[in-house]
Amino acid sequence: MSLLNEIFSALYYIFPAYCANASPVIFGGGKPIDFGRKFLDGKPLFGPHKTYRGFISGLLIGTFVGWLQETIAPTAGLPKGSMLLGFTLSLGALIGDLFGSFIKRRLNIKPGNPLPIIDQIDFVIFALLFALIVDVNRPTPLSALLIIAITIPIHVSVNALAYLLHLKDKPW
Repeated sequence: MSLLNEIFSALYYIFPAYCANASPVIFGGGKPIDFGRKFLDGKPLFGPHKTYRGFISGLLIGTFVGWLQETIAPTAGLPKGSMLLGFTLSLGALIGDLFGSFIKRRLNIKPGNPLPIIDQIDFVIFALLFALIVDVNRPTPLSALLIIAITIPIHVSVNALAYLLHLKDKPW
């Protein structure tokens, strides 16, 4: 398989997680997941930007993307996705994002402020780990490394675009 095909397959595989991770920017807001509670260190668990509406919208949209991949793949000659895989990748991505927020709060980084590398790959690493539970055709190690490496510039670019479109307050 050529490198270009390998990259396309890797991006196609992780696409539900990308969609799940991006959805809260558009559909988030409302009640925080942590209800404003503090951890043992007196700092917020996740912060006010991690909301039920964002989490649920991310899960629904990522699962829908998995369903679309399952539906259109056979007719389009694409790798077969699945609704279950879309759900699992999405759940992993959203939990990974929560984990990153938890770490940022421990480091006294305010919600919305950057923590380079963690901000870009926490969601994708968790998505790949969660996918191990249900996917018998998991990506090759090369594909997993490609997904992680490609995610960093994609994440930075998409966040900058969301900022320019006034969907985010900060460009990271």
